[in-house]
Amino acid sequence: MASILDKLSEPIADSLRREFGGVLDLDPVVLRVVPTANPKFGDYQFNGAMPLAKQARTKPREIAEKVARAIEGMPWLEKAEIAGPGFVNLWVRKSWLSAEIRDVYGQERLGVDLPGRNRRIVIDYSSPNVAKPMHIGHIRSTILGNALDRMHRFLGYEVIADNHIGDWGTQFGILLEGYRRFADPARFEEDPIEELERVYVEMYALARQDESLMEKARRELVRLQQGDPENRALWERFVQASRKEFDRIYARLGVSFDFTLGESAYQERLGPLVEDLLARGLARVSDGAVVIFLEEDGLPPFLIRKSDGAFNYATTDIATLLYRQERWDPERILYVTDERQQLHFRQLFAVARRLGIRAELEHVGFGIMRLPEGTFSTRDGNVIRLEKLLDEAERKAYEVVDQLNPGLPEEEKREIARKVGLGAVKYADLSQNRQSTILFTWEKALSLEGNSAPYLQYTCARIQSVWRKYRQELGGGDLLGVEVSLQEELELEIAKRILEFPEHLRRAVAASRPNLLTDYLFDLASHYNRFYQNLPFLKAPAGTRETRLVLCGLVDRVLRNALALLGIEVPERM
Repeated sequence: MASILDKLSEPIADSLRREFGGVLDLDPVVLRVVPTANPKFGDYQFNGAMPLAKQARTKPREIAEKVARAIEGMPWLEKAEIAGPGFVNLWVRKSWLSAEIRDVYGQERLGVDLPGRNRRIVIDYSSPNVAKPMHIGHIRSTILGNALDRMHRFLGYEVIADNHIGDWGTQFGILLEGYRRFADPARFEEDPIEELERVYVEMYALARQDESLMEKARRELVRLQQGDPENRALWERFVQASRKEFDRIYARLGVSFDFTLGESAYQERLGPLVEDLLARGLARVSDGAVVIFLEEDGLPPFLIRKSDGAFNYATTDIATLLYRQERWDPERILYVTDERQQLHFRQLFAVARRLGIRAELEHVGFGIMRLPEGTFSTRDGNVIRLEKLLDEAERKAYEVVDQLNPGLPEEEKREIARKVGLGAVKYADLSQNRQSTILFTWEKALSLEGNSAPYLQYTCARIQSVWRKYRQELGGGDLLGVEVSLQEELELEIAKRILEFPEHLRRAVAASRPNLLTDYLFDLASHYNRFYQNLPFLKAPAGTRETRLVLCGLVDRVLRNALALLGIEVPERM
């Protein structure tokens, strides 16, 4: 089913394509209607007459008049008015909106179609490094990637979620050398990740001051890459312990992957890959290293083998890309990593074009998350573990729940606190422009007012309370097929926003920006709460009561479905 904006835009777009399709560049965005900012100008507005008139070298009002004629007699149109230089203001029939609401109430998918059917994409996200605890720096890739994963699947895409963990690289030379020098076997058995982190930090600090130690670490890395049995056995212990820890955190976050193919999965491909690139003239030897020169793309050289024979992230990423095309042949590949890797991916994508990679490649970059105390680095030993952040989220959420509803059973309060706390952390991330640096504060994340997960969850809890009273006090049942008659302005505003859900979801997916969806959810919940506070529900006359309960039910379903796509659970009460 199309969104309300699709249904209003299609006859306008069809008419303009027939008129100008062979002459003008008809940007699909220009051909769409948009909600009006002020209801005195109607429900929706077509603003495309000005840019189209400029191309056609005609007056905007002439374009606007063509649009007005094209939609005459449409079942949804109450009236159309041309305003100013060429705006077309549209009023929608109440009876048509009522029928649309009744129709979508009976649809499990709330009007969302499946544009991704028979289309395959790979999403590369989370990608923590082995032998280090997951910290707050990992949360953005994990949560953002998982939201994109869920949203694409809901739109019908076949998604390959691949966790490309950092289990092969420079850090293992440092770790292997440090483990032999500083490791405490008893502490490793008790908490392997904490002990490996301690070893890494201590060894890295020494190696920064003593180049000979850094050189020893590099030699240990080369030995590992060449298959040294002792180094390989230690490495496997590190990976096994880390994977166990990662999986525990992922289970807590409700995150899962189709594949976890780390950098090590491609190690045997790296040597042949470099030789092939040399043979094809795509790479050259430079000062003993092997480099792909990218001057024609305006980019610096891409180092793929160091002068000591060691491979690097660039080599592994090229091998990974070729493997993904060979195995899955996806239409698109999304890399969800922070903005600081932007240059690396520009270089990788330039190499991919030379290799004939068919998939559309996108770097879904994001800024870093800060706490009021500042940023943190594992290398310096100043790291806030992700698990501690999640523990604190649940603890603080419990305080909120206990204040709202102290009489609930303890077990239920703990479960609500889990959903509210984890939801608050996720939403605080996803509701921001992903390219912005986020300053995370508990006050904002757990607020019951403003654009936060608890605000949306509390809205759902309010709606469930209304439904419980309807069933218990009035003996009400399912409203499927009930007559819907929208009359009040607040009813109409809620109805229009409900019918826009498919549009906002598609836009969020197309732009890889979940905040476009969260902005919509906050707007929907805000309008619902005004609706809730200003109009009677259960005490309204029969007919009106059922119409308003249908709207309540749809707001609840949109919020719950959309929050689930963001990986956020909703408690039945708070």
